[in-house]
Amino acid sequence: MLLILPELEKHIPDMHVLVTTPFHPAYMSEERIKKAKNLKLLLTAGVGSDHIDLKAAAAAGVTVAEITASNVVSVAEDELMRILILLRNFLPGYHQICNGEWDVAAQSYRAYDLEGKTVGTVGCGRIGRELLKRLKAFNCNLLYYDKFSIGEEFEKETGAKWEENLEEMLPKCDVVVINVPLTERTKGMMNEDRLKKMKKGAVIVNNARGGIMDRDAVVKAIENGQLSGYGGDVWYPQPAPKDHPWRSMPYHAMTPHVSGTTLDAQVRYSAGVKDVLDKFFRGESFPEEYYIVKEGKLASQYL
Repeated sequence: MLLILPELEKHIPDMHVLVTTPFHPAYMSEERIKKAKNLKLLLTAGVGSDHIDLKAAAAAGVTVAEITASNVVSVAEDELMRILILLRNFLPGYHQICNGEWDVAAQSYRAYDLEGKTVGTVGCGRIGRELLKRLKAFNCNLLYYDKFSIGEEFEKETGAKWEENLEEMLPKCDVVVINVPLTERTKGMMNEDRLKKMKKGAVIVNNARGGIMDRDAVVKAIENGQLSGYGGDVWYPQPAPKDHPWRSMPYHAMTPHVSGTTLDAQVRYSAGVKDVLDKFFRGESFPEEYYIVKEGKLASQYL
C-alpha cells in the first residue's frame, strides 16, 4: 500500500506492504509495527532503512528490504560536488551575483584548491569507494576509516590508505565525508569531542544520515571556526523543521534530501521496487543484498 504520510496511521492495521522513501520517510516505530498485524514487507524505495525499528520488525517477522546500490553513483557525485562547493567558497559568490553585487575578495579569502588536500571517508562501502575513485583525479591524499581494509588492489587503484582508528584519522583531514549507515553504533558518533579532534578549519560533507552528527555540536563548531563548512542533504527528522539550526548556520551547503534522487537514480530504484513487489507477490526471494531483515535476522551492518 502506497500512502501519503497523513493517511498512514489510519491504514496501519490493514496494510500488508508499505513502500516508503528515505527522502520523506514513514517512520515505522515499534508501536506502529505492533499495530500492523497484517504487515509482511517494509520496502524502502532507495537506500537506508533507519526510519524503521529493525529489531521490532525482526521480532514481528516482517521482512525489510531496500534497493541496494540504486543511488551509489548519484550520491558519490553529489559528495564530490559539495566538497568543491565548500572548499571553493562557491555559495557566497553565487549569492553576490543574485544580489547584484561584485566583491571578489569577499569570496576568495576563504577559497582553496582541492588538489593536495587530505580527504578522509568515514565508512568505505559502495558510495565511499566510488567517491575515492573520483577523487583520485584531483591529486588528493586519500584516507578511509572502516572496520576492515578494502584490500591492496583497491588501495593501489585509488591511492587511498586504510585508517584503523577514527580518532587518528580525523586530525589529518582537510575534508571528512560521512559514508556510514545510521545504526545504534553510529548514532551521534560525530559528537563535540570528535569534532574538536579534527583539523581546525576542516569541512564535513554528510549525505549519509543526519542522526550520525550531533546537531548542536556542528553548529557550535561552525560558529567558533573549528569547522569552516558543513554540507549535506540529510537531516533528522525529515522533512527538517523550519527552525532547524542547520538552515541558518553560516558556511553551510545544505539541501533537502536530494543526492540520491537524480532522474537516473529514480529509474534504478523504481525498477528495483517493481522487481521486489513482483517477486513478493509470486512468493519468490529478492536479490540477497536487498534484505535488511530476513526471517527474523538483521543484516550484518545493522547488528
